[in-house]
Amino acid sequence: MNTSSSAPLADQLAPHGVLRVAINLGNPVLAALDAAGEPSGISADLSHKLAAQLGLGIEWRVFKKADESVQCVRADEADIGFFAIDPVRGEGLHFSPPYVQIEGAYMVRNNSLLQSNEEVDQASHRVTVGAGSAYDLFLTRHLKHALIVRAPSSPAVVDVFMAQQLDVAAGVKQQLQADALRLPGVRLLPGRFMVIHQAMGMPAQRSAPARQLLNRFVEDAKQSGWVAKAFVRHQIQGAAVAPPGYPAHD
Repeated sequence: MNTSSSAPLADQLAPHGVLRVAINLGNPVLAALDAAGEPSGISADLSHKLAAQLGLGIEWRVFKKADESVQCVRADEADIGFFAIDPVRGEGLHFSPPYVQIEGAYMVRNNSLLQSNEEVDQASHRVTVGAGSAYDLFLTRHLKHALIVRAPSSPAVVDVFMAQQLDVAAGVKQQLQADALRLPGVRLLPGRFMVIHQAMGMPAQRSAPARQLLNRFVEDAKQSGWVAKAFVRHQIQGAAVAPPGYPAHD
């Protein structure tokens, strides 16, 4: 493993001499484990690209839940992570500009009377969502009447929805579509209830030049077409490359 680098600012972005990367497996659009148990997907590819640019090796920190990944980077136990931009998560983190936009969707049973996203927020409805996910944070702020039931993780949402006979499942549209293919008697409501802006993040205490380096790295990956090519390489459908020039969030 390469533990030293002559790349400018490498020691400020990754002060331990290796790029420590937090990977969240809760979003199948972005990350998974390959047959050898190693991180794969666009998050892993971005990590390898940044590490090569810095001249550093990688140490992975792999989590099943988004909030665990957030806490890891916030505590400076990892140098970068991959997060949905959300105001609740902003404390202690610097977000890059987003590199991808992902839709959040609702699933119901075929016999449900619900036909639109706007009908979900009723006192008689129980909506399940992955605990600590961006969808949980968003719905906690926006649902005023429906009861939120938190599943242990985003991939577990539909199983909890089915087992507890809940009214609505909420999460990554692609995950729900995959679940709908394996389970009879369910359907997605048309459209989306939110758009997630997925970004890279680092501990807020990193220097301003290090934060700017990460911002430029993400912008270059978008504008060069690298992110679009990664979508093709990983057969990602239903997501969009974030527009250039989107501001970063501290």
